[in-house]
Amino acid sequence: MSKKSLTGAEVLIKCLENKGVEYIFGYPGGAAIPIFDALYDSKIKLILTRHEQGATHMADGYARTTGKPGVVLVTSGPGATNTVTGILTSRMDSVPMIVLTGQTTTPNLGKDAFQEADVFGITAPIVKHSYLVKDQNEIATIVEESFEICNTGRPGPVVIDLPKDITSADTVMPEKITIDLPGFKKTPKANHSDIEHLAKTLKGAKKPLIVVGQGVVISRAATAIQKLAEKLNAPVTSTLLGKGGFPETHDLSVGMLGMHGTAYANRCVEHCDLIFSIGSRWDDRIRPGNAEEFCPNAKKCHIDIDPAEVNRIIKVDASVVGDAKEIVERLVPLVEPLETKEWLETVNKWKKKFPLSYKIQGGLKAQHVIEKIYELSKGNAIVTADVGQHQMWAAQFYRTAKPNRWLNSGGAGTMGFGFPAAIGAQLAEPKECVIAIVGDGGFQMTLCELSTAMLHKLPIKILIIDNKYLGMVRQWQSLFYEERLSGVDLEGNPDFVKLGESYGIKGFRIKRAADIEKVLSKALAYNEGPCIIHAEVVKEDNVFPMIPAGKSAADMIINPPKKALEKPEGST
Repeated sequence: MSKKSLTGAEVLIKCLENKGVEYIFGYPGGAAIPIFDALYDSKIKLILTRHEQGATHMADGYARTTGKPGVVLVTSGPGATNTVTGILTSRMDSVPMIVLTGQTTTPNLGKDAFQEADVFGITAPIVKHSYLVKDQNEIATIVEESFEICNTGRPGPVVIDLPKDITSADTVMPEKITIDLPGFKKTPKANHSDIEHLAKTLKGAKKPLIVVGQGVVISRAATAIQKLAEKLNAPVTSTLLGKGGFPETHDLSVGMLGMHGTAYANRCVEHCDLIFSIGSRWDDRIRPGNAEEFCPNAKKCHIDIDPAEVNRIIKVDASVVGDAKEIVERLVPLVEPLETKEWLETVNKWKKKFPLSYKIQGGLKAQHVIEKIYELSKGNAIVTADVGQHQMWAAQFYRTAKPNRWLNSGGAGTMGFGFPAAIGAQLAEPKECVIAIVGDGGFQMTLCELSTAMLHKLPIKILIIDNKYLGMVRQWQSLFYEERLSGVDLEGNPDFVKLGESYGIKGFRIKRAADIEKVLSKALAYNEGPCIIHAEVVKEDNVFPMIPAGKSAADMIINPPKKALEKPEGST
């Protein structure tokens, strides 16, 4: 009996079903019609977005929450190029994503046909791998390879560019799919001698500091990290993306380090005699100064799944390549408790001397609003954020106790990420409280997705920190550019409550500190769909602590300076 003939698009969708895909986030167009037609009869649910960038951020939020690849489907030309920002975001933060793009027919490739774009070439620098499919019989194999590539080792995005004649052509679903990826290897088991050397390097440290990065969250290593920290009696700090890899409510936690990290975390960096990075790539947000000046008197240890990251930025004394969870679980029995009593006493003194603080007087403060929503939600929400001042305040004042509950654009620093990512997270975890903490600037970049959230009745709490400025840029201009404010004034913002109402979305407004608890309590209790919380905060407030770009932890600014500072290194 001959096998039933299917179109290339039908084989594509069946392969996605076989991979357990729940949702496809996308926007249709002519070159992608065959794929959308095949999706019509599928059990996979299409989430129709209002912009292709929104689709990528929703898939990203879904992937960060579940650990499973998010899937995007768009058309050719501008539909495909509109995904570039989201692809870059997922690549920089090691998020698994499959992006399916329609393409002009194969005879028209390279002829500047209608809505043609060289998607393969455009995305090549920012993907883990790209495919341009030229044979409908290869679709099933390519899908299988794509899932293997995007979610194995260090995760990342894969693009599959699908010409319309290929997705329309007849083919069959293969009975067995065999993949062949020359040069592509699964993460090997970590070398035991490297782990033993790491354990010996840790021995004798008096002032250790563990740095938890995104790799800990990805590998589900949080429990193992806690066992290690408690056995070593070592304080733990996290990168922005590592929040939740170690409970920030734990006594050993010193919160986030880096440019806007806690003063006590950065003091630990400055004074430690050993720094141990697990799943972090030593990026320039955690060591704003020159690499040679970073912890110059400390031994440095590193665990990373990507061998290219070892000794790339910081030269280390001991390293192990592999999966963080596996390595730490094997490391714990090999280490002994360290003599850290005096070190922890010093750290606790720093915590008391340099707490995160703000003045309640003088108008509504973003920090106050965020700290209160943390208290009222009991720290249990999945929180997404955009990029800027509100992001740093959220990182400081919304403490994260569990992994996969802090979703943020780290490496790319993508404005407009927070709200659509919250949609993906809420679809992934429909019973969880999801809070998008966004700035007035970033929110307006993807606010068209209010339609998407409303139509699916997703109970997302959209907290808009509205200071009518591009706040972080204004802060830099105020501190380092003699208050020459240029291009940062957002006067003319809409009334976000009325905007939400035009979409059929409930709105709440906060203008006074006295109203914070009452309004937030109502918003958190509202579950009939999304709601907007419009917090009209003071216009000019700065994020501290702060390490100026080009400086080290020793140059950290803890309190607001009285006058503009010198321009950071590298500025003009």
